[in-house]
Amino acid sequence: MVTAHPLPEGFTEIEVFAIGTALLVEALLGFCLNGLTIISFRKIKELRTPSNLLVLSIALADCGICINAFIAAFSSFLRYWPYGSDGCQIHGFHGFLTALASISSSVAVAWDRYHHYCTRSRLQWSTAASMMVFAWLFAAFWAVMPLVGWGEYDYEPLRTCCTLDYSKGDRNYVTFLLALSIFNFMIPGFIMLTAYQSVHQKFRKTGHYKFNTGLPLKTLVICWGPYCLLCSYAAVENVMFIPPKYRMIPALIAKTVPTVDAFVYALGNENYRGGIWQFLTGQKIEKAEVDNKTK
Repeated sequence: MVTAHPLPEGFTEIEVFAIGTALLVEALLGFCLNGLTIISFRKIKELRTPSNLLVLSIALADCGICINAFIAAFSSFLRYWPYGSDGCQIHGFHGFLTALASISSSVAVAWDRYHHYCTRSRLQWSTAASMMVFAWLFAAFWAVMPLVGWGEYDYEPLRTCCTLDYSKGDRNYVTFLLALSIFNFMIPGFIMLTAYQSVHQKFRKTGHYKFNTGLPLKTLVICWGPYCLLCSYAAVENVMFIPPKYRMIPALIAKTVPTVDAFVYALGNENYRGGIWQFLTGQKIEKAEVDNKTK
């Protein structure tokens, strides 16, 4: 008979099970939706446009987040991290890489939409591919820093998954967090804000609102904001007085990103939604728009 591992400190049986279940549901739902986005791009010719390549980049990153969440869910049901210290570092790197790539790709979509609707310039394949590669390399740079000593990966409060260690709050952590926040949250947020404000003004002039220009930025702030707030607070105060179960909440909110992104960028995209429908039903798209618009 296999002996159950002791409960993580600060958690009850039902809390550990609830967190594991939440991670599993988020992982499965997000993976299915983004997997559908990826397969549809591959199968439906009308979807293979430069603008939709950036949507594909978001879906690929979000699938990575889902895989990361699935591993965390499995470990949560075990009540401990079974992959050792090296596995923790890999898990932390993978989670950061895919999360930052998702954010960078969302910024690339905002940039594309600004130029499409405000300057009427059409995105070329070479530019789209370059933006996608840059988004992933930029994310990889920041994700690898904790592996080489700037920042550090360690266990989440539940100790069944790994992320950036904010428990120490030392100078190494503070400098890394400051740079990370500026280049991966503040600047992306500013770019998305200005881009979608310009698009909104264009829509208001024409009277034709192609999509909700506020949703992408709201997604960024609502899903990633609580986690960023927790990490930022850890830079000035010791957050260890907060019960572990409450410190897990921002991470659980962040793991909803893949599902939300699928509705904002793929299922909410008129062209992409039509392509997904064609893939599922075989009914051909009557009119394929090459722009990247959402309702």
